[in-house]
Amino acid sequence: MSSPPALPPVRGDSPRPGSGEHRNAVATAHSPAVVVRTALLPLPVDASLLALLPNDVPHDEVVSWVRRGEGLVGWGTALAFEAHGPDRFVVAEAWWQQVVAGAVVRDEVSAPGSGLVCFGTFPFADDSTETARIVVPSTIVGRRDGRTWLTQVSLDPQLTLLETPTTAEDPEPPTEVAFADGAVSPSDYAHAVAEAVQRIAAGEVDKVVLARDLLATSSTPIDPRWLLRRLAEGYENTWVFAVDGFVGATPELLVRRDQGLITSRVLAGTIRRTGDDDADLALAASLARSSKDLEEHEYAVRSVAEALEPHSSSMNVPEAPFVLHLPNVMHLATDVAAVSADTASSLRLAAALHPSAAVGGTPTNRAVSLIRELEHMDRGRYAGPVGWMDAHGDGAWGIALRSGAIDRDDPRQIRLYAGCGIVAGSDPESEVAESTAKLIPMRDALAGAPAQP
Repeated sequence: MSSPPALPPVRGDSPRPGSGEHRNAVATAHSPAVVVRTALLPLPVDASLLALLPNDVPHDEVVSWVRRGEGLVGWGTALAFEAHGPDRFVVAEAWWQQVVAGAVVRDEVSAPGSGLVCFGTFPFADDSTETARIVVPSTIVGRRDGRTWLTQVSLDPQLTLLETPTTAEDPEPPTEVAFADGAVSPSDYAHAVAEAVQRIAAGEVDKVVLARDLLATSSTPIDPRWLLRRLAEGYENTWVFAVDGFVGATPELLVRRDQGLITSRVLAGTIRRTGDDDADLALAASLARSSKDLEEHEYAVRSVAEALEPHSSSMNVPEAPFVLHLPNVMHLATDVAAVSADTASSLRLAAALHPSAAVGGTPTNRAVSLIRELEHMDRGRYAGPVGWMDAHGDGAWGIALRSGAIDRDDPRQIRLYAGCGIVAGSDPESEVAESTAKLIPMRDALAGAPAQP
């Protein structure tokens, strides 16, 4: 192992958190002062971030936000915070602001994602039994635009950077994985969809998103590093995430705030791939013309644009979606871009957007109420925001799709989730098939099989 360039002890004052050296006496007893140091690493650009995750880390202390080889990974826990209920976003951000205010930071990179960074995962529903969790890892490795850096976080004022991380041993795959129906079986799901279509016909809602779950059990503890590597290999167009034992590969970016630019990728409208290229091209064309799917997509795009409008000085919303091709399915997709008009952080923007019509429905309040009535399960963190934020409020939050929650008490078990948007033209059996297709990424990752359509 080799060490990154040595830095002097972090002390003193300077005006800007997260860049250079900073300390602010505003820190309270609720937010212990942390010491943060970031240095560039001499790693080659093609070195895998996910391969740096060490072997001896508990499953719930692995964090990841990686797409196409860039992003952030981390391990260990310097600080953690939990919140629940309708105010979970506000309370979590207030805690983070206190941590930032009291932090001592030495950052020679000064890029979004360097310096002090937190990772978060939030439950979908206000009344979920799950709690939101914000984690500040003790070690973070980041990569952006060809530069790789190491960040260390500690409560010890004499923090010393660790040696440059090296590639860890390959994780062991789960063994003898068995799948069983979760709280919502396929037949239960079909009945819920049929009831939702009737409610839509009665004018109660325009769209509602319903989800189901699947329970997977391995004979050995499930290593999130195995899942992350498999997902990254098979689904390069997704953001591969892990926070507090919640692991997945989401194709949907709820919001990213990056030095004044706000972006959001909206997905709604799905068709399953066949594996035949010519047939899939024909299916993509039919998806782009499908009135049912275009209607579902329009609801989702409109909900995002309306939520971002108060925080934007200008916005670009494409007139028509494009078709996003994934190994197992294709989606109608729209990339919304805006220029920030205020200081709202990426987490605050995520809170304003959640739940979008893509994962809740339209109108939002009535759709969420109908979900509670028809779904018959607690989604937990499925379809909630998951991602990261730095000391300046820049960051990225995805919608936690194609995901699973490793059981905290028994890491041999993981609960997988998938959902579909239900509109007037939805067919129950087709929606069961679509939800099955959306479970494929996590099922294949658990089984160690290549991504298949």
